[in-house]
Amino acid sequence: MKTQVAIIGAGPSGLLLGQLLHKAGIDNIIIERQSPDYVLGRIRAGILEQITVDLLHEAGVGQRVASEGTVHHSIELVYKNTRHPIDVTGLTGGSVVTAYGQTEVTRDLMEARAAAGLTTIYSAANVSIHDFDGKTPTVKYEVDGQSKELSCDFIAGCDGFHGVCRASVPRDAIREYEKVYPFGWLGVLADVPPVSSHAIVYANHERGFALCSMRSLTRSRYYVQCPVDDKVEDWSDQRFWDELRLRLDPEMASRIITGPSIEKSIAPLRSFVAEPMRFGRLFLAGDAAHIVPPTGAKGLNLAASDVKYLANALTEHYIEHTDAGIDNYSQKALARVWRAERFSWWLTTLMHRFPDTEGFGQKVQEAELEYLVRSEAASRSLAENYVGLPLDFGQ
Repeated sequence: MKTQVAIIGAGPSGLLLGQLLHKAGIDNIIIERQSPDYVLGRIRAGILEQITVDLLHEAGVGQRVASEGTVHHSIELVYKNTRHPIDVTGLTGGSVVTAYGQTEVTRDLMEARAAAGLTTIYSAANVSIHDFDGKTPTVKYEVDGQSKELSCDFIAGCDGFHGVCRASVPRDAIREYEKVYPFGWLGVLADVPPVSSHAIVYANHERGFALCSMRSLTRSRYYVQCPVDDKVEDWSDQRFWDELRLRLDPEMASRIITGPSIEKSIAPLRSFVAEPMRFGRLFLAGDAAHIVPPTGAKGLNLAASDVKYLANALTEHYIEHTDAGIDNYSQKALARVWRAERFSWWLTTLMHRFPDTEGFGQKVQEAELEYLVRSEAASRSLAENYVGLPLDFGQ
Protein backbone atom coordinates (compact mmCIF):
# COMPACT_ATOMS: atom_id res chain seq x y z
CA MET A 1 0.00 0.00 0.00
CA LYS A 2 1.05 3.57 -0.61
CA THR A 3 -0.36 6.95 0.34
CA GLN A 4 0.78 10.54 0.55
CA VAL A 5 0.23 11.01 4.31
CA ALA A 6 0.05 8.18 6.82
CA ILE A 7 -1.80 9.28 9.95
CA ILE A 8 -1.19 7.26 13.10
CA GLY A 9 -4.16 7.50 15.44
CA ALA A 10 -7.91 7.84 14.81
CA GLY A 11 -8.72 10.19 17.65
CA PRO A 12 -10.11 13.64 16.87
CA SER A 13 -6.74 15.10 15.82
CA GLY A 14 -5.98 12.30 13.35
CA LEU A 15 -9.51 12.25 11.97
CA LEU A 16 -9.63 16.04 11.63
CA LEU A 17 -6.28 16.09 9.84
CA GLY A 18 -7.47 13.35 7.50
CA GLN A 19 -10.64 15.26 6.69
CA LEU A 20 -8.83 18.55 6.01
CA LEU A 21 -6.28 16.80 3.78
CA HIS A 22 -9.06 15.03 1.90
CA LYS A 23 -10.77 18.39 1.29
CA ALA A 24 -7.46 19.62 -0.17
CA GLY A 25 -7.18 16.58 -2.46
CA ILE A 26 -4.33 14.95 -0.49
CA ASP A 27 -4.48 11.18 -0.15
CA ASN A 28 -4.23 9.82 3.41
CA ILE A 29 -4.69 6.60 5.34
CA ILE A 30 -5.30 6.41 9.09
CA ILE A 31 -3.95 3.53 11.17
CA GLU A 32 -5.42 3.00 14.66
CA ARG A 33 -4.49 0.27 17.13
CA GLN A 34 -7.92 0.27 18.83
CA SER A 35 -11.38 -0.63 17.54
CA PRO A 36 -13.91 2.04 16.48
CA ASP A 37 -16.06 1.28 19.54
CA TYR A 38 -13.09 1.75 21.85
CA VAL A 39 -12.23 5.08 20.24
CA LEU A 40 -15.81 6.30 20.61
CA GLY A 41 -15.95 5.07 24.21
CA ARG A 42 -13.21 7.40 25.44
CA ILE A 43 -14.64 10.21 27.58
CA ARG A 44 -12.66 13.40 27.10
CA ALA A 45 -13.03 17.17 26.79
CA GLY A 46 -16.16 19.06 25.90
CA ILE A 47 -15.37 22.78 25.57
CA LEU A 48 -14.48 24.00 22.06
CA GLU A 49 -12.87 27.31 21.22
CA GLN A 50 -14.27 29.19 18.23
CA ILE A 51 -11.14 28.29 16.26
CA THR A 52 -11.96 24.59 16.74
CA VAL A 53 -15.59 25.08 15.78
CA ASP A 54 -14.48 26.96 12.66
CA LEU A 55 -12.14 24.09 11.76
CA LEU A 56 -14.97 21.57 12.05
CA HIS A 57 -17.01 23.66 9.61
CA GLU A 58 -13.98 23.91 7.29
CA ALA A 59 -13.70 20.11 7.41
CA GLY A 60 -17.39 19.80 6.48
CA VAL A 61 -18.52 18.36 9.83
CA GLY A 62 -19.90 21.44 11.56
CA GLN A 63 -23.62 20.74 11.22
CA ARG A 64 -24.19 19.00 14.54
CA VAL A 65 -21.96 21.25 16.63
CA ALA A 66 -23.91 24.21 15.21
CA SER A 67 -27.30 22.69 15.99
CA GLU A 68 -26.55 20.74 19.18
CA GLY A 69 -23.62 22.56 20.79
CA THR A 70 -24.37 24.95 23.66
CA VAL A 71 -22.72 28.37 23.42
CA HIS A 72 -21.23 29.78 26.64
CA HIS A 73 -20.72 33.50 27.13
CA SER A 74 -19.26 33.44 30.64
CA ILE A 75 -17.52 31.45 33.34
CA GLU A 76 -18.20 31.58 37.07
CA LEU A 77 -15.61 31.50 39.85
CA VAL A 78 -16.63 30.30 43.31
CA TYR A 79 -14.55 31.02 46.40
CA LYS A 80 -15.35 31.77 50.02
CA ASN A 81 -18.87 30.42 49.29
CA THR A 82 -19.58 33.24 46.84
CA ARG A 83 -20.02 33.02 43.05
CA HIS A 84 -18.49 35.62 40.72
CA PRO A 85 -19.37 35.71 36.98
CA ILE A 86 -16.75 36.62 34.36
CA ASP A 87 -18.35 38.05 31.20
CA VAL A 88 -16.16 36.30 28.66
CA THR A 89 -18.03 37.51 25.60
CA GLY A 90 -18.16 41.12 26.75
CA LEU A 91 -14.48 41.18 27.70
CA THR A 92 -13.27 39.67 24.41
CA GLY A 93 -15.34 41.61 21.89
CA GLY A 94 -17.87 38.86 21.25
CA SER A 95 -15.91 35.59 21.55
CA VAL A 96 -17.60 32.47 22.90
CA VAL A 97 -16.85 28.82 23.64
CA THR A 98 -19.14 25.91 22.79
CA ALA A 99 -19.98 22.90 24.94
CA TYR A 100 -19.91 19.85 22.67
CA GLY A 101 -18.39 16.54 23.75
CA GLN A 102 -15.19 15.21 22.21
CA THR A 103 -16.97 11.90 21.69
CA GLU A 104 -19.44 13.69 19.43
CA VAL A 105 -16.63 15.43 17.52
CA THR A 106 -15.03 12.02 16.96
CA ARG A 107 -18.35 10.50 15.85
CA ASP A 108 -18.96 13.31 13.34
CA LEU A 109 -15.48 12.90 11.86
CA MET A 110 -15.70 9.10 11.70
CA GLU A 111 -19.03 9.25 9.90
CA ALA A 112 -17.74 11.83 7.41
CA ARG A 113 -14.66 9.72 6.70
CA ALA A 114 -16.74 6.60 6.14
CA ALA A 115 -19.15 8.51 3.89
CA ALA A 116 -16.23 9.72 1.76
CA GLY A 117 -14.92 6.16 1.41
CA LEU A 118 -11.56 7.00 2.98
CA THR A 119 -9.38 4.24 4.39
CA THR A 120 -9.09 3.80 8.15
CA ILE A 121 -7.41 0.67 9.46
CA TYR A 122 -8.64 -0.15 12.96
CA SER A 123 -7.34 -2.80 15.40
CA ALA A 124 -3.84 -2.58 13.91
CA ALA A 125 -1.33 -4.46 16.08
CA ASN A 126 2.42 -3.91 16.50
CA VAL A 127 2.45 -0.57 14.68
CA SER A 128 5.95 0.74 13.96
CA ILE A 129 7.30 3.62 11.90
CA HIS A 130 10.53 3.55 9.88
CA ASP A 131 12.84 5.75 7.79
CA PHE A 132 11.10 9.02 8.63
CA ASP A 133 14.50 10.71 8.55
CA GLY A 134 14.82 9.81 4.85
CA LYS A 135 12.65 10.27 1.76
CA THR A 136 10.56 7.08 1.90
CA PRO A 137 8.96 6.56 5.33
CA THR A 138 7.05 3.35 5.98
CA VAL A 139 4.55 2.15 8.56
CA LYS A 140 4.48 -1.53 9.49
CA TYR A 141 1.59 -3.17 11.33
CA GLU A 142 -0.44 -6.36 11.62
CA VAL A 143 -4.11 -7.00 10.96
CA ASP A 144 -5.63 -10.38 11.82
CA GLY A 145 -2.12 -11.75 12.24
CA GLN A 146 -1.04 -10.67 8.74
CA SER A 147 1.94 -8.33 8.37
CA LYS A 148 1.31 -5.17 6.36
CA GLU A 149 3.44 -2.26 5.16
CA LEU A 150 2.38 1.23 4.12
CA SER A 151 4.71 3.50 2.16
CA CYS A 152 4.13 7.24 2.34
CA ASP A 153 5.63 10.69 1.87
CA PHE A 154 4.96 11.87 5.44
CA ILE A 155 3.85 10.45 8.79
CA ALA A 156 1.58 12.39 11.15
CA GLY A 157 1.86 11.15 14.72
CA CYS A 158 -1.61 11.73 16.21
CA ASP A 159 -1.44 8.67 18.46
CA GLY A 160 -1.49 10.26 21.90
CA PHE A 161 0.82 10.46 24.87
CA HIS A 162 1.55 6.71 24.96
CA GLY A 163 1.74 6.28 21.19
CA VAL A 164 4.52 4.83 19.08
CA CYS A 165 5.44 7.97 17.13
CA ARG A 166 7.11 10.09 19.81
CA ALA A 167 8.63 6.92 21.30
CA SER A 168 10.29 6.20 17.92
CA VAL A 169 12.27 9.46 17.89
CA PRO A 170 15.92 9.06 18.95
CA ARG A 171 16.29 10.23 22.53
CA ASP A 172 19.04 12.70 21.67
CA ALA A 173 16.79 14.41 19.09
CA ILE A 174 13.96 15.34 21.46
CA ARG A 175 13.63 17.24 24.73
CA GLU A 176 10.76 16.70 27.12
CA TYR A 177 9.42 19.07 29.78
CA GLU A 178 7.05 17.78 32.44
CA LYS A 179 5.30 18.83 35.63
CA VAL A 180 3.23 16.28 37.54
CA TYR A 181 0.59 17.64 39.93
CA PRO A 182 0.06 16.03 43.37
CA PHE A 183 -3.66 15.33 42.91
CA GLY A 184 -6.18 13.96 40.46
CA TRP A 185 -9.65 14.77 39.18
CA LEU A 186 -12.54 12.46 39.96
CA GLY A 187 -14.95 12.93 37.07
CA VAL A 188 -18.58 11.85 36.84
CA LEU A 189 -20.74 11.85 33.72
CA ALA A 190 -24.48 11.73 34.40
CA ASP A 191 -27.66 12.22 32.42
CA VAL A 192 -28.89 15.12 34.52
CA PRO A 193 -29.40 18.80 33.59
CA PRO A 194 -26.28 20.90 34.29
CA VAL A 195 -26.38 23.15 37.32
CA SER A 196 -25.47 26.00 34.97
CA SER A 197 -26.48 25.84 31.31
CA HIS A 198 -24.71 29.07 30.32
CA ALA A 199 -21.32 28.89 32.06
CA ILE A 200 -18.57 26.59 33.32
CA VAL A 201 -18.22 26.83 37.10
CA TYR A 202 -14.77 26.76 38.77
CA ALA A 203 -14.68 26.43 42.56
CA ASN A 204 -11.78 27.06 44.92
CA HIS A 205 -12.59 25.54 48.31
CA GLU A 206 -10.66 24.47 51.38
CA ARG A 207 -11.75 20.89 50.65
CA GLY A 208 -10.33 21.13 47.11
CA PHE A 209 -11.20 22.22 43.61
CA ALA A 210 -14.51 21.46 41.87
CA LEU A 211 -15.72 22.03 38.32
CA CYS A 212 -19.23 21.95 36.86
CA SER A 213 -19.35 21.44 33.11
CA MET A 214 -21.74 19.90 30.61
CA ARG A 215 -21.95 17.91 27.39
CA SER A 216 -25.53 18.94 26.55
CA LEU A 217 -28.61 20.36 28.24
CA THR A 218 -29.40 16.87 29.53
CA ARG A 219 -25.90 15.50 30.25
CA SER A 220 -23.52 16.93 32.86
CA ARG A 221 -19.81 16.44 33.53
CA TYR A 222 -18.67 17.24 37.08
CA TYR A 223 -15.28 16.95 38.77
CA VAL A 224 -13.81 17.17 42.24
CA GLN A 225 -10.14 17.28 43.18
CA CYS A 226 -9.04 14.12 44.99
CA PRO A 227 -5.81 12.42 46.10
CA VAL A 228 -4.08 10.95 43.08
CA ASP A 229 -3.97 7.50 44.68
CA ASP A 230 -7.72 7.38 45.39
CA LYS A 231 -9.64 4.50 43.81
CA VAL A 232 -12.88 4.93 41.87
CA GLU A 233 -14.51 2.19 43.92
CA ASP A 234 -13.95 4.30 47.04
CA TRP A 235 -16.29 6.93 45.64
CA SER A 236 -19.96 5.98 45.60
CA ASP A 237 -22.27 8.24 43.61
CA GLN A 238 -23.72 9.56 46.86
CA ARG A 239 -20.30 10.43 48.25
CA PHE A 240 -19.44 12.28 45.04
CA TRP A 241 -22.64 14.35 44.99
CA ASP A 242 -22.26 15.22 48.68
CA GLU A 243 -18.68 16.34 48.15
CA LEU A 244 -19.53 18.41 45.09
CA ARG A 245 -22.24 20.28 46.97
CA LEU A 246 -19.86 21.10 49.82
CA ARG A 247 -17.46 22.85 47.41
CA LEU A 248 -20.05 25.10 45.72
CA ASP A 249 -21.79 28.20 47.02
CA PRO A 250 -24.99 27.35 48.93
CA GLU A 251 -27.41 28.62 46.28
CA MET A 252 -25.80 26.63 43.48
CA ALA A 253 -25.39 23.56 45.68
CA SER A 254 -29.12 23.58 46.33
CA ARG A 255 -29.79 23.41 42.56
CA ILE A 256 -27.64 20.36 41.83
CA ILE A 257 -29.75 17.58 40.32
CA THR A 258 -28.24 14.18 41.01
CA GLY A 259 -28.54 10.88 39.22
CA PRO A 260 -26.65 7.62 38.62
CA SER A 261 -23.24 8.02 37.03
CA ILE A 262 -22.84 6.58 33.54
CA GLU A 263 -19.05 7.01 33.69
CA LYS A 264 -16.73 7.63 36.61
CA SER A 265 -12.95 7.88 36.51
CA ILE A 266 -9.93 9.44 38.19
CA ALA A 267 -7.43 11.25 35.97
CA PRO A 268 -3.97 12.38 37.10
CA LEU A 269 -2.93 15.89 36.08
CA ARG A 270 0.29 16.76 34.28
CA SER A 271 1.83 19.41 32.07
CA PHE A 272 4.03 17.97 29.31
CA VAL A 273 5.72 19.29 26.17
CA ALA A 274 8.06 17.54 23.72
CA GLU A 275 10.28 19.66 21.50
CA PRO A 276 10.56 19.84 18.53
CA MET A 277 7.37 18.57 16.90
CA ARG A 278 8.93 17.67 13.56
CA PHE A 279 11.61 15.06 12.82
CA GLY A 280 12.36 14.83 9.10
CA ARG A 281 9.11 13.53 7.57
CA LEU A 282 7.48 12.76 10.92
CA PHE A 283 5.23 15.33 12.61
CA LEU A 284 3.76 15.10 16.11
CA ALA A 285 0.36 16.62 16.84
CA GLY A 286 -1.97 16.75 19.82
CA ASP A 287 -1.32 14.61 22.90
CA ALA A 288 1.61 12.92 21.16
CA ALA A 289 3.49 16.19 21.65
CA HIS A 290 1.89 17.89 24.65
CA ILE A 291 -0.46 17.44 27.59
CA VAL A 292 -2.14 20.21 29.57
CA PRO A 293 -4.10 19.95 32.82
CA PRO A 294 -7.80 19.95 31.92
CA THR A 295 -8.40 23.04 34.07
CA GLY A 296 -8.07 25.40 31.11
CA ALA A 297 -10.00 23.23 28.62
CA LYS A 298 -7.12 23.43 26.14
CA GLY A 299 -6.24 19.83 25.24
CA LEU A 300 -8.56 19.23 22.27
CA ASN A 301 -8.28 22.85 21.16
CA LEU A 302 -4.48 22.69 21.09
CA ALA A 303 -4.68 19.48 19.05
CA ALA A 304 -6.98 21.26 16.60
CA SER A 305 -4.57 24.17 16.16
CA ASP A 306 -1.69 21.71 15.57
CA VAL A 307 -3.79 20.03 12.90
CA LYS A 308 -4.59 23.37 11.25
CA TYR A 309 -0.91 24.29 11.04
CA LEU A 310 0.01 20.83 9.74
CA ALA A 311 -2.81 20.63 7.20
CA ASN A 312 -1.83 24.06 5.84
CA ALA A 313 1.83 23.02 5.66
CA LEU A 314 1.11 19.80 3.78
CA THR A 315 -1.30 21.57 1.44
CA GLU A 316 1.40 24.13 0.64
CA HIS A 317 3.84 21.27 -0.06
CA TYR A 318 1.56 19.43 -2.47
CA ILE A 319 -0.40 22.27 -4.05
CA GLU A 320 1.92 25.28 -3.92
CA HIS A 321 5.19 23.29 -3.99
CA THR A 322 6.76 25.14 -1.07
CA ASP A 323 8.07 23.66 2.18
CA ALA A 324 7.99 26.87 4.20
CA GLY A 325 5.02 25.64 6.24
CA ILE A 326 6.66 22.29 6.90
CA ASP A 327 9.87 23.97 8.01
CA ASN A 328 8.00 26.34 10.34
CA TYR A 329 5.44 23.85 11.68
CA SER A 330 7.19 23.03 14.95
CA GLN A 331 8.03 26.63 15.79
CA LYS A 332 4.49 27.89 15.12
CA ALA A 333 2.80 25.04 16.95
CA LEU A 334 5.07 25.25 20.00
CA ALA A 335 4.56 29.00 20.36
CA ARG A 336 0.84 28.36 20.80
CA VAL A 337 1.42 25.26 22.94
CA TRP A 338 3.50 27.13 25.50
CA ARG A 339 0.93 29.92 25.80
CA ALA A 340 -1.73 27.32 26.55
CA GLU A 341 0.60 25.48 28.95
CA ARG A 342 1.17 28.72 30.87
CA PHE A 343 -2.54 29.47 31.12
CA SER A 344 -3.45 25.92 32.17
CA TRP A 345 -0.67 25.84 34.79
CA TRP A 346 -1.71 29.25 36.15
CA LEU A 347 -5.40 28.36 36.43
CA THR A 348 -4.56 24.99 38.00
CA THR A 349 -2.28 26.66 40.54
CA LEU A 350 -4.90 29.28 41.36
CA MET A 351 -7.87 26.97 41.88
CA HIS A 352 -6.50 23.81 43.53
CA ARG A 353 -5.41 22.87 47.03
CA PHE A 354 -1.75 21.87 47.08
CA PRO A 355 -0.01 20.12 49.99
CA ASP A 356 1.45 23.50 51.01
CA THR A 357 -1.77 25.49 50.43
CA GLU A 358 -2.27 26.22 54.10
CA GLY A 359 -2.19 29.60 55.74
CA PHE A 360 -0.08 31.84 53.53
CA GLY A 361 -0.72 29.88 50.32
CA GLN A 362 -4.48 29.93 50.75
CA LYS A 363 -4.48 33.66 51.56
CA VAL A 364 -2.47 34.39 48.41
CA GLN A 365 -4.95 32.37 46.32
CA GLU A 366 -7.85 34.32 47.82
CA ALA A 367 -6.11 37.64 47.24
CA GLU A 368 -5.46 36.78 43.60
CA LEU A 369 -9.05 35.68 43.10
CA GLU A 370 -10.25 38.96 44.60
CA TYR A 371 -8.01 40.89 42.22
CA LEU A 372 -9.14 38.74 39.30
CA VAL A 373 -12.86 39.40 39.77
CA ARG A 374 -12.50 43.09 40.66
CA SER A 375 -9.97 44.14 38.01
CA GLU A 376 -11.32 44.45 34.46
CA ALA A 377 -7.81 44.05 33.07
CA ALA A 378 -7.23 40.83 35.02
CA SER A 379 -10.68 39.49 34.07
CA ARG A 380 -9.99 40.31 30.42
CA SER A 381 -6.71 38.41 30.51
CA LEU A 382 -8.51 35.35 31.87
CA ALA A 383 -11.28 35.68 29.28
CA GLU A 384 -8.89 36.12 26.34
CA ASN A 385 -6.91 33.03 27.26
CA TYR A 386 -10.05 31.02 27.97
CA VAL A 387 -11.67 31.60 24.57
CA GLY A 388 -8.36 31.08 22.78
CA LEU A 389 -5.99 33.48 21.10
CA PRO A 390 -5.98 33.78 17.27
CA LEU A 391 -3.83 31.26 15.43
CA ASP A 392 -1.45 34.00 14.31
CA PHE A 393 -1.22 35.74 17.71
CA GLY A 394 2.32 36.95 18.30
CA GLN A 395 3.67 35.43 15.07
